[in-house]
Parts: sequence; structure tokens; C-alpha cells
Amino acid sequence: MAKQSVRKKAPTQSAKKKTQPQKLRPTTKAQTRRKATTVVASIPPLRGATESRVLGGVCLDIGKAGSARVKRMIYPPGFRWSTNMKPVVGTDLCMHAHVGYLAQGEIHIEYWDGCVVELKAPQILSIEPGHDGWVVGRTPVIMIEFDFERDTLGKLGMPNSHSHP
Repeated sequence: MAKQSVRKKAPTQSAKKKTQPQKLRPTTKAQTRRKATTVVASIPPLRGATESRVLGGVCLDIGKAGSARVKRMIYPPGFRWSTNMKPVVGTDLCMHAHVGYLAQGEIHIEYWDGCVVELKAPQILSIEPGHDGWVVGRTPVIMIEFDFERDTLGKLGMPNSHSHP
């Protein structure tokens, strides 16, 4: 199993050394929807999905498996949570836990305390609440996620927020 690359930012680290998303981000909601639709057009529909939608530029396919949900999420190049999703959900950081499999692409996760996690497919992932994240490079990110709606943290034994042991 591949390990997640985790590092704690040093307080003196300059902003220049920080991994930044490429400036491919759409500027309007219509452009975001067109970009998401274009990305998904080349990916076949997910069989068994009972719901499909675009939210903040992310294409979601959701289906049930027992008491859990299985979600395929497709993030377009240039996607950044704090830019694309923050206006939709109204929180400063993503407060959802993500557990699953990174099937394609590369993502950069940054927690509220400055801790950084770089994930590159193929990789199992576990992302705690309280993070920003963005797609690295020009390849769409495809993530397969398992959740229990509002009980994901409890059912999977995850902490309420990011911490260091």
C-alpha cells in the first residue's frame, strides 16, 4: 500500500515554495459547468449510480452499497476547494472526511494547521475534516469515496478534525 506523503510546514517557509494550483480555474459559474461537463464527457457513466450532479465544478455520481454511499468524484484541472466550493457550502475549509481511493490524478491537501499532504494516483486516501485542497497539473482527479452521510466519522473511527498524534 502506498503511503501518503505528509509534511509539516516550517513557519519560515516562503509562499514561493508552496505548491500552488495552476491558473486553469474557470472564472464564471457557466465556465465551471462547461469545464466539468467537458471533463465528464470522456468518462463513461457510473453503472449503479442513483444520482449524478455537478456541484462547484465537481461531477458527482452517487450510489448505495449497504448502509454506505459510494461516490465517484471528478475534479477538473484548476479546481481548488476554497475557490470553487467555499461559495457553495459557506465554510472556510472542507469539513467533510474523505475515505477511499484516488484513481487518477494528483491532489494537494492543506490543513488548517499548515500540515500538507500530497496524494498521487493510484493511492488509498483518508482525509480528515478541516482542509483545503486542489488539483495539481492538467489531469482531472478521479476519486472513489465511501461515506455514511452524516455518520462517516463515527462509522469509520476518524477524528473530528486533523491532528498530530
